[in-house]
Amino acid sequence: MVKKLSEVYLRISPGKFHLLKFILEGYDNLAILSSYQNSQGIVVLRYPQEMAQDLFSLLGSIGNHLSTPNPGKRKN
Repeated sequence: MVKKLSEVYLRISPGKFHLLKFILEGYDNLAILSSYQNSQGIVVLRYPQEMAQDLFSLLGSIGNHLSTPNPGKRKN
């Protein structure tokens, strides 16, 4: 029986793709990461539905480290 994977598209800082890939590799069978529009930082995660809670919990924990700073805000 073949299980269909769920997928979610995310926008991350283009330079953080390898960081996210490295983190996900530490979790066996959590998700498969693919680039979608690399120059814009859009990636797709494919994951088994039974892993959704763990995946989204992890993404919530590391999201600030993956995001692009808001272009409307300036650091002084």
